[in-house]
Amino acid sequence: MPTISLDATRLRHVRAVDPLMASYNIEMTEVTGGTFWKRYTPGQISGAEPFVLRGMADMRNSMEPYPPKNLRNERLVALAKALGPAWVRVSGSWASNTYYDFDGTTGGKAPEGFSSVLTRDQWVGVLDFVKSINGHLLVSVANSAGVHNTPDGSWDPAQAKLLFDFSRDYGVPIEAAEFMNEPNILTPDNSPAGYGMAEYARDQDAFFRFLRENYPNVLCVGPCASEIGIPGTPHSTVNAQANADAGDALASLDAFKAADLMPHLKERADVFSYHWYNGISERGASVLGHHWDASEAMNDDYLASAESACRTYLPMRDEYLPNAPIWITESADAGLGGDTWASTYLDVFRTACELGSFGELTNGVIFHNTLASSDYGWLDFADFSPRPNYWFVLLWNRLMGADVYRADDQTREGMHVYVRSRKDGRDGTVWLLVNSSKTEAITIDGVNGGWLYQLTADDPHSRDARLNGTVLALGPNDELPELDPATISGDSITLPPASISFIVL
Repeated sequence: MPTISLDATRLRHVRAVDPLMASYNIEMTEVTGGTFWKRYTPGQISGAEPFVLRGMADMRNSMEPYPPKNLRNERLVALAKALGPAWVRVSGSWASNTYYDFDGTTGGKAPEGFSSVLTRDQWVGVLDFVKSINGHLLVSVANSAGVHNTPDGSWDPAQAKLLFDFSRDYGVPIEAAEFMNEPNILTPDNSPAGYGMAEYARDQDAFFRFLRENYPNVLCVGPCASEIGIPGTPHSTVNAQANADAGDALASLDAFKAADLMPHLKERADVFSYHWYNGISERGASVLGHHWDASEAMNDDYLASAESACRTYLPMRDEYLPNAPIWITESADAGLGGDTWASTYLDVFRTACELGSFGELTNGVIFHNTLASSDYGWLDFADFSPRPNYWFVLLWNRLMGADVYRADDQTREGMHVYVRSRKDGRDGTVWLLVNSSKTEAITIDGVNGGWLYQLTADDPHSRDARLNGTVLALGPNDELPELDPATISGDSITLPPASISFIVL
């Protein structure tokens, strides 16, 4: 059995990072109501029933309509508040074609050039939610044909001004903004006919100038690239042939690459942003490829995917926006609503490794997509009950401080080690130990008197997680369970296979 010693004298300090690193998205379509990804069946989630996609027609049928989300729901607000302050991003593909109808003049029908309508009450619900968690608001704005009715076809700021002014006057100002969600994926729904990289560069520059002239405290964020499967990142070996059979369908959706766009932007962003999903979910696998098999979700290559992507984008950030923080403004296991295992304990390994490695590479924020929508939400989107990822992030936010440390000789195959200062401000360190081996336990030395918070599950595909052996669940009145540690007596403990442990020393 391998052994790791938790020796704080061998640690080196890497950096201090944003305490709001674990933040999240609320999709605009959640706010307005509209289509989003259809949930998987219980059998598909457990792995007992395959998800079969027969082509593009099936992919379109993988969505269904949802009513506007009640962001004032007591359980939703209480669970979000328990996570602590966060950046809240309201965006997504639907934000690019949403009309802001704060006067109630449309009757719910989107004007020409738009596809959906945001009402005053719906936006007030967003602002109240952000205020209730002591959060910070990031948005993207519309860029569809409806905001290009200008003589030269350039972007018209009138709708954006309405959104920014209303939010400021309500007392919950927008604090950061991307111009458009995923601008490299241009469609008739999110941009006018004939729109390309040159037009986008022109309009993002205009948007950033608009912000700096009228709302100088707002952070300009970009380029919001979304490039799944970029060179230098790991790929599935189990699905290698199936992914190859899908060809370049995903790449063909790109109107341009972020690397090609950056030299054309004159107004530099304050924050460098991109999106990262490890792959494409089962909903689009046979059409778009880039799908990982569930059997690979605890493999080192899969767990290194987000870290590899960050390493790929870092040189671009350094060249064009040196020293700017990096915001991953959408991140989850897989695009198109998440994989069948996104709502299970199996996905917690990815979440732990992404958060742990990100702070070692740079300072910034990861916006999980989403808080409470589709299968990748931290909360179930039907009743807002917590999923395993929620419990992990709750522990992360309570335990992990802002100072990042690294012991270069600690990580090995199947074992991932991340170290932070203590969130409670006391001297000492918090060690996050991710044993992603399915079969091998590991001995940890140097832990006498430490506190252990250990997550496990009866099965990796379980929708429940255990803390020190006890299933985590809300009480009868939605009260959170006691998240008490076990005190370690003795100088060593054994971490079982498929376990995720915080040790406070």
